[in-house]
Amino acid sequence: MNVSSNFDGGNIEVLAAVDAANIRLRIRKDNNAEFLQWFYFRLTGARDSDCVLKIENAGAASYPNGWKEYRAVASYDREHWFRADTSYDGTVLTISHRPGHNSVYFAMFAPYSLERHADLIAGAQISSKVKHVNLGVTADGQDLDMLIIGEDGQAKRKCWIIARQHPGETMAAWWIEGFLQRLLDDHDPVARSLSEKAVIFVVPNMNPDGSRRGNLRTNASGANLNREWQAPSMERSPEVFLVEERMREAGVDFCLDVHGDEALPYNFLAGPLGIPSLSEKQTELFGAYKSTLARINPDFQTVHGYPPAKPGAANLTMCSNWVAETFGCLAMTLEQPFKDAADTPDAIQGWSPERCRKLGASCLGALFEVVDTLR
Repeated sequence: MNVSSNFDGGNIEVLAAVDAANIRLRIRKDNNAEFLQWFYFRLTGARDSDCVLKIENAGAASYPNGWKEYRAVASYDREHWFRADTSYDGTVLTISHRPGHNSVYFAMFAPYSLERHADLIAGAQISSKVKHVNLGVTADGQDLDMLIIGEDGQAKRKCWIIARQHPGETMAAWWIEGFLQRLLDDHDPVARSLSEKAVIFVVPNMNPDGSRRGNLRTNASGANLNREWQAPSMERSPEVFLVEERMREAGVDFCLDVHGDEALPYNFLAGPLGIPSLSEKQTELFGAYKSTLARINPDFQTVHGYPPAKPGAANLTMCSNWVAETFGCLAMTLEQPFKDAADTPDAIQGWSPERCRKLGASCLGALFEVVDTLR
């Protein structure tokens, strides 16, 4: 029997793995930072054994409320991810499972490898609608990919979609798959019409270094990218610096920053309501986008979420607030659950890659509904 995480995105430390009924583990912190929560590992040699895996430092996680009513995901083929029996006693997270095969993977949420990211980029760029741009390189020397969909033009709205600033929030990458799949579908009339009205800039993975390293929240330098937008640098946060540079060059009429939330079992949007220069139009557009998305996809809701910042008190180091303040546009943060969606639960998979993709496609539909009013 063996437990390992020596692969892309892996994260676990093994304290003891001799007895299947008492496998003792610890989550490794982000490199150069104190964040701790993401895990992803493989158990081998335990087929048909009643396994009890105890993550002993779960109580020290960055977001311990994330473990309440949480169930870890498991997979044999790394394509279909199902929920495993999981409990939390305030200190230890315990996963109980009897593997039906000799190799089983466990993770905080369905992982999204950089190899799959490379396939996504390679497949998308074949479309005649798409231009691929390498924005630059990260601290670890990895490429920062951007896709531009549609021909640029003065009359066209400039819409930005970015994802995975926080590498452990892998649901954002699955969401991007669904968004791009619909956007590049020549048979989808909504996608065709949107491409005629807007040029769409997509950065599918803002943090490839943190993704490969198995970090929860930071890049190779230990920077939380979603707190770097007011003063990024090539030394500490090259990913944000490079994207901001392109935003200033191209302009921004709409921005959606896609994330995941550890604690709240809902899909919801956080808007720019606390920025100093908030306009009536920004407020109206935020309400229109939210109500449209809730109407076309029941997995999205508008009741639960983060409380809005007080007027003028928004944190401008965060992407959506900085973009809304800088460009005077609609900019939002989309949050998805690590747990199940409480209003529309799925006992087997919980919130899943499949549902992330469907939400991505729906968000494109909501963008189509408001695109004419973005200016």
